[in-house]
Amino acid sequence: MITIEATPGMAARMYGTMAKNLKVVRRRLGKPLTLADKVLLGHLDDPARQDMQPGESYLFLRPDRVVFQDVLGQTGLLQFMQTRRDKVAVPTTVHCDHLIQARVEGGQDLRESLAENTEVYDFLRSAAARYGAGFWGPGAGIIHQVVLENYAFPGTLIIGTDSHTPNAGGLGACAVGVGGADAVETIAGLPWEVLYPKHIAVYLTGKMRGWTAPKDVILYVAGALTVSGGTNAIVEYIGPGARTISATGKATITNMGAELGATTSMFPADEHMAMYLRSTGRGGLVPLMEKNMDLLQPDPEVEANPEKFYDRVVRLDLSTLEPHVVGPHSPDRARPISKLAAEVSDAGNKFIDRISSALIGSCTNSSYEDMSRSADVAEQAKAHGVKSAVPFLVTPGSEQVRATIERDGQMKSLKDINGAVLANACGPCIGQWRRAKEVAAVPNTIVTSYNRNFPARNDGQATTMNFIASPEIVTAMALAGKLSFNPLTDTLTGADGRPFKLNPPKTAPEVPAKNFDRGHAEYIAPPADGSRVKLSVDPKSQRIQLMQPWAAWDGKDYLDMPVLLKTKGKTTTDHISPAGPWLRFRGHLDKFSDNMCMGAINAYTGEAGKVKNVLTGAAGEMVSKAARDYKARGVKWVIVGDANYGEGSSREHAALSPRLLGGVAVIVRSFARIHESNLKKQGLLALTFQRPADYDRIREDDRLSLVGLKDMAPGKPVECRIRHADGTSETLKLSHSFSAAQLDWFRKGSALNLFHGGAKKPAARKKVAAVRRKPAKKKPAAARKKRGAKKPAARRGRKR
Repeated sequence: MITIEATPGMAARMYGTMAKNLKVVRRRLGKPLTLADKVLLGHLDDPARQDMQPGESYLFLRPDRVVFQDVLGQTGLLQFMQTRRDKVAVPTTVHCDHLIQARVEGGQDLRESLAENTEVYDFLRSAAARYGAGFWGPGAGIIHQVVLENYAFPGTLIIGTDSHTPNAGGLGACAVGVGGADAVETIAGLPWEVLYPKHIAVYLTGKMRGWTAPKDVILYVAGALTVSGGTNAIVEYIGPGARTISATGKATITNMGAELGATTSMFPADEHMAMYLRSTGRGGLVPLMEKNMDLLQPDPEVEANPEKFYDRVVRLDLSTLEPHVVGPHSPDRARPISKLAAEVSDAGNKFIDRISSALIGSCTNSSYEDMSRSADVAEQAKAHGVKSAVPFLVTPGSEQVRATIERDGQMKSLKDINGAVLANACGPCIGQWRRAKEVAAVPNTIVTSYNRNFPARNDGQATTMNFIASPEIVTAMALAGKLSFNPLTDTLTGADGRPFKLNPPKTAPEVPAKNFDRGHAEYIAPPADGSRVKLSVDPKSQRIQLMQPWAAWDGKDYLDMPVLLKTKGKTTTDHISPAGPWLRFRGHLDKFSDNMCMGAINAYTGEAGKVKNVLTGAAGEMVSKAARDYKARGVKWVIVGDANYGEGSSREHAALSPRLLGGVAVIVRSFARIHESNLKKQGLLALTFQRPADYDRIREDDRLSLVGLKDMAPGKPVECRIRHADGTSETLKLSHSFSAAQLDWFRKGSALNLFHGGAKKPAARKKVAAVRRKPAKKKPAAARKKRGAKKPAARRGRKR
């Protein structure tokens, strides 16, 4: 039986496996190891045979845990049903956090959500019980905060269907956001495949003081590395300064590391993590952590000379770090707060000084420490008779946080300055915000302590400009009502008419003195035998639609295909697969796909979500409508995209919808990591221009042919023939990152199709064998025979 909880027994087994694997790895590599290498390579499926070239090799790993949020949990479990397994192969939990919409206040919003989403919650609850997963009900909290409080601990490898899964890096976990297919394969018993990340270090010295908070570390780093600077890399925060930050402060930093495009971010184990584990009722893990510290921090040589062992090193003195603000519209548009007022006064920036709403909390910044520092600011204002000048919304990250700050008084302090407390859910952070359109439909400014600020991200309106800062800075700005307000230098006016200056918030406790109050979170552990649990899906349901396997590739080249859409500039998964009101249809792929590319900018017209149907000549059609028309005519199509295409959420639907509507390839200047993987998992060709400037050669009325597909091989370019409407033609080369095993995904129609008929041998065994080449001295078959009678895990993954 699989144990869902993070027990000392589980941790002891994991550390034992890591030590055993790393003994093999060290013998093969013969060099000191970084923290990321220790945790990743310590989880290798076959350390003796695994190729290990950062940026080149695909690692096959055995995660300790898989977590689903409720939106992708629907498609994840629907896809898992296709594998015909009876039970998940690794500890798995489902968290209901994305579907609760912010409207008035937490209690009422939760009740209305329960009424509106009963069908979805019932499906998730029953599917979790049927297949052996734990279930966290609505109101329990945001997936990342709940994982931090219950499941994360140093050295554990976690994958989750949300891009901010790296939040668990605050407790020394290697936690990676993945697409749903990756998660489904893992819970079906297959190894998890990921490109061996490169290495980036942020070397911290000094200690934060005054208004500076952990949030400012990641805001600074986002400005330094940009939204693509961490792509296919793990960011490690090391140095003496790293050991001065609380566990939840570390989590704030690793959470928002997703905005760098990084595979994940991590901190070495330390006493701050031990303190948090004890405070959350997991003190039994601490002795094991302390006993295995050699596995949970970089080798001394690495930390002493990081430039020698990392591909890039960013050095930062926390003692001199000034509070930062990023935005609007991109998390890497960063500046110290002292520079912001000048930007606001520059008419060329078109910033709106007047704040329309201020929001704190979310999975990124709702810790006990965060809420205590924000409450300190609120109490100072209250002493002078000042309340928030704008709507001020507070999102507790979990029921545990809510109950604890209710008990200890921080919540009252925030309410006393007119703070409205929302449900323990994602809410406005992901677009689940029923906001007055008369406010949002015109250019307006919001300030938040969230992690993502792309246009239309929070309220569905591209006119809203989101500036991100620490919760204490956001609280101060809410009191002033102005974006240009700098609490380090500026004053407020008290009820008595006198000016006063806010003091920096006092040093706050990392954890409550009386430990956390668990509150009333709903958690349901799976039964020992869920085989009798019935899953019923109404064929007429508007919310849940059973999924069928994709058709396999027919073995033919793709000829004379129209370009459905050529996108210009930033094309995030929010642009490709908008959330907000569409979230309710995430379990019904056909209905949900009507939103495909609604936010993407047409490179030919500058319009969002509108294209020319080149078969009918109709202009201004919705992208999904044109795609459905092409599909109805039996015409395959491609999308052409700009740089870092698919940046943002791990949103699998951004790949599922193009697949459903007849797309076969996406050709771009460059991809964001998770989205590229998602496209490949769904059987789509993810291709990049060998020369980025070739993007400009694609015209609106072109027909594209991808030829020689039978001969596709790792590292071999794909030939693209362009036939222009004026009768001319040209040929260009497209690159790809498919491994030999991944090409089977394309040929079979999807990665999950490897679980079905058609493969002459167990697909997962074939998949693992593909990377087990060096330094094996014996032939793979002999090596497999020598491993004994134990069935390969991959074959178990195919069990009906």
